[in-house]
Amino acid sequence: MKKFSVVVAGGGSTFTPGIVLMLLANQDRFPLRALKFYDNDGSRQETIAEACKVILREQAPDIEFSYTTDPKAAFTDVDFVMAHIRVGKYPMREKDEKIPLRHGVVGQETCGPGGIAYGMRSIGGVLEIVDYMEKYSPNAWMLNYSNPAAIVAEATRRLRPQAKILNICDMPIGIESRMAQIVGLKDRKEMRVRYYGLNHFGWWTSIEDLQGNDLMPKIREHVAKFGYVPPSDEHGTEASWNDTFAKAKDVWALDPDTFPNTYLKYYLFPDYVVQHSNPERTRANEVMDHREKNVFGSCNAIIQAGKSSAGELEIDEHASYIVDLATAIAFNTQERMLLIVPNNGAINNFDPEAMVEIPCLVGKNGPEPLVVGNIPQFQKGLMSQQVAVEKLVVDAWEHRSYQKLWQAITLSKTVPSASVAKAILDDLVEANREYWPELK
Repeated sequence: MKKFSVVVAGGGSTFTPGIVLMLLANQDRFPLRALKFYDNDGSRQETIAEACKVILREQAPDIEFSYTTDPKAAFTDVDFVMAHIRVGKYPMREKDEKIPLRHGVVGQETCGPGGIAYGMRSIGGVLEIVDYMEKYSPNAWMLNYSNPAAIVAEATRRLRPQAKILNICDMPIGIESRMAQIVGLKDRKEMRVRYYGLNHFGWWTSIEDLQGNDLMPKIREHVAKFGYVPPSDEHGTEASWNDTFAKAKDVWALDPDTFPNTYLKYYLFPDYVVQHSNPERTRANEVMDHREKNVFGSCNAIIQAGKSSAGELEIDEHASYIVDLATAIAFNTQERMLLIVPNNGAINNFDPEAMVEIPCLVGKNGPEPLVVGNIPQFQKGLMSQQVAVEKLVVDAWEHRSYQKLWQAITLSKTVPSASVAKAILDDLVEANREYWPELK
């Protein structure tokens, strides 16, 4: 069986240990010969990497492991680039969330003005990684789950049209896992789904088990009462996420024939979101206080003790999806997966150039999108508005245009007026001077 070389771009991420553990758990189907980490923050990466080195030494000493801040060393001789970068790290996420809230607007990592600000930072970073890959390993595939995935996907479609890059998101996977729990299945892979939309902006239209039995009625009965909060919560979901999963009940009520992605709450109930937000303590603060401290604490404990049992590191849900995707490409499995791809007629009555999130069959040549057909007016209208926002953000980045970015924020469904959009934009420009291109 062929063995592969993988570089994780964003080696200092708190999600990196989960990816390593998932890769190790799947050596029977996706074997590695080499694993590398790359990050432009060497000291942050070193802590994660030294802990992972201990884990690899215990579990798979034959895998060649290294970490570096040098692009040539990182991207030479690799088959896959797994990218999850966060330009500006969590302190900038905190600003993305708190600046809009100061103006009475949703403050969220990937939605509304905060997502637009993050997108303006992410585009250049993701393009840089694409260029390193094409320079040093032109036959490699980049599996990108850097957020905000919708804006990044539009940027790569337009600015690197020939690149072998696949943009993915784990949020539907998390929701499908909850749906599987609701109907008493062990795993979301025991379901076959139809879904369409944009990233963080979509709907399930069909959910069956592998025998073809319709699971929608049972899920509908549960969602009408509880949203996506499953009958039992084995993992102890955080309060802010539980609120999001419960709110799906109200989002679902707008179109009870489908099931919504949870992120639609930010667009359809922005007043509720703002009322239930604390402008002094947002999700970024929760992550910095919990996930950041826990992962780095565990990594330091592992390094100090020299054994993996000294720390608690977990396989992340999205890590399994990225291994599924790499396996599908590597071994031409034609697995059915949700990916963000150019519409190109898959949704018949929608912009052919939009980057849509739909089921695809995945093999050695990448994704083959499945036909969705026509979509209803309600979804089409919402999606058209959101695609326009995403395209305007890429316009703004490409042409260094203040005007286009003002238009993008004004058009976001989370923002009440052009004057509020301008006030938010001016604050975001000031906060992002170090990261955005200079706008004219």
